[in-house]
Amino acid sequence: MEVKKKKLNTDELCINTLRMMAVDMVQKANSGHPGMPMGAAPMAYVLWTQFLRFNPKNPAWPDRDRFILSAGHGSALLYALLHLTGYDMPMAELKNFRQWGSHTPGHPEYDPKRGVECTTGPLGQGFGDGLGMAIAEKFLSANFNRPGHEIVNHYTYAIASDGDLMEGISSEAGSLAGHFKLGKLICLYDNNHVSLAGATELTFTEDAAKRFEAYGWHVQKVEDGNGLEAISGAIKAAREELERPSLIIVRTHIGYGSPNKQDTFQAHGSPLGEEEVRLTKQNLGWPAEPAFHIPGEALGKFRESIPRGQKLEEEWGRKMLAYSGEYPHLKSKWDQMWAGKFTTGWKEKLPVFNASDKPVATRKAGGMAMNAIYDYVPQLIGGSADLNPSTDTALQGRGTFEPPDTGTEKIQGSVGKWDFNGPNIAYGVREHAMAAATSGLALHGGLLPFASTFLIFSDYMRPSIRLACLMRLHLIYVFTHDSVALGEDGPTHQPIEHLQSLRAMPNMTVIRPADANETSEAWAAALEQKNGPVSIILTRQNLPIIDRQKYAPASGLHKGAYVLAGPPSEKQKPEIILIAAGSEIHPVLKAYETLAGEGVKARVVSMPCQELFDRQPESYRNDVLPPDVSGRIAVEAAWPGGWHKYVGMRDHGPLDYSHGLVIGIDHFGASAPGETNMREFGFTAENIAGKARALLGRKIRV
Repeated sequence: MEVKKKKLNTDELCINTLRMMAVDMVQKANSGHPGMPMGAAPMAYVLWTQFLRFNPKNPAWPDRDRFILSAGHGSALLYALLHLTGYDMPMAELKNFRQWGSHTPGHPEYDPKRGVECTTGPLGQGFGDGLGMAIAEKFLSANFNRPGHEIVNHYTYAIASDGDLMEGISSEAGSLAGHFKLGKLICLYDNNHVSLAGATELTFTEDAAKRFEAYGWHVQKVEDGNGLEAISGAIKAAREELERPSLIIVRTHIGYGSPNKQDTFQAHGSPLGEEEVRLTKQNLGWPAEPAFHIPGEALGKFRESIPRGQKLEEEWGRKMLAYSGEYPHLKSKWDQMWAGKFTTGWKEKLPVFNASDKPVATRKAGGMAMNAIYDYVPQLIGGSADLNPSTDTALQGRGTFEPPDTGTEKIQGSVGKWDFNGPNIAYGVREHAMAAATSGLALHGGLLPFASTFLIFSDYMRPSIRLACLMRLHLIYVFTHDSVALGEDGPTHQPIEHLQSLRAMPNMTVIRPADANETSEAWAAALEQKNGPVSIILTRQNLPIIDRQKYAPASGLHKGAYVLAGPPSEKQKPEIILIAAGSEIHPVLKAYETLAGEGVKARVVSMPCQELFDRQPESYRNDVLPPDVSGRIAVEAAWPGGWHKYVGMRDHGPLDYSHGLVIGIDHFGASAPGETNMREFGFTAENIAGKARALLGRKIRV
């Protein structure tokens, strides 16, 4: 390549500033991905300076455009953009790229105060989050905009890579976005023909344009990734196409400007090296020193974003002021939703069940709870992976989020119009896209999303669930068919390891209620737990309603575990404690009654949520599980790992399991009626009582 001699114009200065800042970040850290920022800088520059509506001084402005760097390995590009446009991303952070305690990690992590809209890096996840953000914009605009008062009108933009489009989630999310006609979703595809291991032609030879056209997208191609006018024209055309989401395929060059590494996989995931950095700067007409050089002209251009963004938000503020005068009720609802508040009295609307009521599956009780509180929690929005009749998660009569020209139908148990006002989202059999979209809905703001499927199929959702935990998003997963008790569908549908795997995720709260009343309390807890996702785990089979006159009230769920039955005072300290969650509480209660009839001082502890219990003061935890009571049995029809810490004894040393036992299941289930499975696998009152006697050294009755 020849060294550039001509003086750079403003656009070239700005683009090369982005390129070289990324190169310098990666080189200083001796770690990172320089190639993507070098190739994608022109499209990012055009988007951020000509089209993206944002206010760096108020990153949370509700009607801002959303920007997602789905190709999260190119994080240096995003950090450079945030610094240059005036966000709270000082140069010190860029120089501390990928280092301990920095706000510039190797892949973008959700940091709304600094303009990072979502955590990305695992490929395809940002693309899926964009689906949810676009749904949120469409839903809120349909519910709040009125003639002459358009207070919701923004776009969701993403920059995606070859890897994003290879991952299966992009197919699920792309298909659904096209079906929903999300015209304000625009994806710029950084088509550089190179992935980590080599040229994409090794594995990725499909016609992506035709693929997305088949999904119902508006597709354009830009053949020159440095062609600013072509990029600008394509984005303008995409913005004008409101019936279809847009994919703009931009032919870029990874590592652009590097004499020896451009268009090679060597530019993907490693620093260029000091000599190649020098040659690249020389080739692009850039001073070799100092590192992190920002020409004043370029900085001035980027910093125009500050007054422009402030003006945009001020204009929106005037619109909102006029709107509040015309529609005070809607403005009040808007404020409530964006503040994450619920209408007073919502808890009192949760259903209460009596012991005399017929047994009811907790999935059914969960559906009753959702529908009872919806009018008080208007933020609630979501759906299932084609399973509403099975998970009971339809918001009855509230309408379904669908293109309005589809008509009025009954769909998945929800009666109402098909239009963009409806809070019921029909995701189809697309668990992974559903999970990512649910995160996007939460990230957008103003909404409390939920997603539902069978617990076994949380496997399909796991990457998105993990990122939701990492971002501490307030959202709710409703997982039903929670154990081998689901019956004849057999081992393929019977979750064994899933409960503990969800509990193992940091920031996840897992609640497995024992009956209908605990299920109502589980929904109350899920609405109030705002520092991370909540998984509510529910049964397929009917369960008796626990007699709360005889046993403790279900409100104990909010502390994670509580004494359901047994000696309540110090003078009647139990000999043995039986601990269980979910449906297994019922055989445990029967075992307790048997043991009590034999003179055994037993205690039953319902532990629907380990995480909530572990957050309680030590004094409360010791009241529920007295440290000097060594006889303990935990019962759950799932993999036993994780329960041992509640049955082991600790005396300033390692856990001692000599007086503790976990009755669980460490193998796959069986295709048989649910009651048969529970009996054959030992989840019966007789087996539990027998194990308790053995633990206490008493003769086991036959």
